[in-house]
Amino acid sequence: MLRWWILAFFGSFVICKEEDTTCASFTDLNFHDSFIGTKLQVKLLLYTSNTPDCGEELDHGNFSNAKNFDLSRKTTFVVHGYRPTGAPPIWINQLVKLLLAVEDMNVIVVDWNRGAATLNYFAAVTNTKKAAENLTEFIVKMQDGGASLHSIHMIGVSLGAHLSGFVGSMLNGKIGRITGLDPAGPTFTGTSPDERLDPTDAVFVDVLHTDMDALGFRAPLGHIDFYANGGADQPGCPKTIFSGKRYFICDHQRSVFLYLCSLNKTCNITAYPCASYQDFLDGKCVGCEAFKPAPCPLFGYYINMWKDVLLRLGQTKTYFSTTPEPPYCRHSYLVDIVTWNQNTRWGFVTIKLFSGRNVTEAKIDHKATKFEQYTESHLLAQFDEDLENIQKISVKFSTGNVIGPRYKLRVIRFKLTALEKSNRPLLCRYDLILEENTEVSFRPIPCQDMQF
Repeated sequence: MLRWWILAFFGSFVICKEEDTTCASFTDLNFHDSFIGTKLQVKLLLYTSNTPDCGEELDHGNFSNAKNFDLSRKTTFVVHGYRPTGAPPIWINQLVKLLLAVEDMNVIVVDWNRGAATLNYFAAVTNTKKAAENLTEFIVKMQDGGASLHSIHMIGVSLGAHLSGFVGSMLNGKIGRITGLDPAGPTFTGTSPDERLDPTDAVFVDVLHTDMDALGFRAPLGHIDFYANGGADQPGCPKTIFSGKRYFICDHQRSVFLYLCSLNKTCNITAYPCASYQDFLDGKCVGCEAFKPAPCPLFGYYINMWKDVLLRLGQTKTYFSTTPEPPYCRHSYLVDIVTWNQNTRWGFVTIKLFSGRNVTEAKIDHKATKFEQYTESHLLAQFDEDLENIQKISVKFSTGNVIGPRYKLRVIRFKLTALEKSNRPLLCRYDLILEENTEVSFRPIPCQDMQF
């Protein structure tokens, strides 16, 4: 008969349902612990498909008696970063469960909270190498027990990304994969590759940047680097210090939440190789020519499907935009406009797509677009909703001028191409006159072959 055991006396245990079974949990500290400082300890908490809610603490020296540790399976290590308040990361449990839902594997949470929980950031930085040495010794024992280094995946957040890199370096870059989620920038920026995460630390290294102008790292660190919304300010995050704690952590923490969405497949985020975020927004990098015949890469957990191509290409920088809220997906269209105005026009374009009662809007206003006679202008339109069977399109042209004459934009051809849905038809409209600040609606038609 199942009994409830309540072990409230021990802070490292939680309530479990099975008789004579205890679940090891992540070290829960508080601000007092951070204030006085903590001495480094590393706990390894194992989760499997059979025990997604119950961690089993592994013995660093001898894990042969572990109940659920199967060395023949893939092993994913989850490594957190700096914890100035001492509290457990809010995303740990969700990440563990999503990983276990993907495939049958060992998920090991590397709990180095005693070492990361300190107001002295530099002490936590120093502890990354010490924790990496500890973890490396454990992985060597795994290898001695028959585990393959190639089957090891490390997911490191902030300082945890560099900690993972140190482990990979100590193992001569032979572990299968390291994922860095917004690797820490302070004290690591400007250092040599030996002192931070770099592409030689694993067979394959993928990195996401979300806060490169503050807590994150700006330069590329992997075989592929994803720059969400340019890698700095994330939509939906506070813009002023008056928002309190969220102002400091929101952009940095967004990296984890984006990765969670890639795991649960609430949306597939297409990433576009490009020289800069500005070029991406200008619609200059939507072809993914280097990846053909494969499609453009998808951000997140499943990027290893493009591993062979990326290893051949070398370091690749990619960009994508997101919405402010989960599931964060935006849907990209290439807009081609050919005009016949004799004089050059500069302006901004707003496009709405209609399908039944549903409507979604894209404002292309990051900079003014140049429209020249008989010259095709390329624009990237990004919508928050993905509408099928588009029945109506509306377009509005604006110069942004408050005073002065109102201009007209004479359009020979308007063409709309769904970038992430290659099976959708190209939609066109011919011979339009757009009066400034006036929304013009029309029903799209299939595009004809015309040369300009």
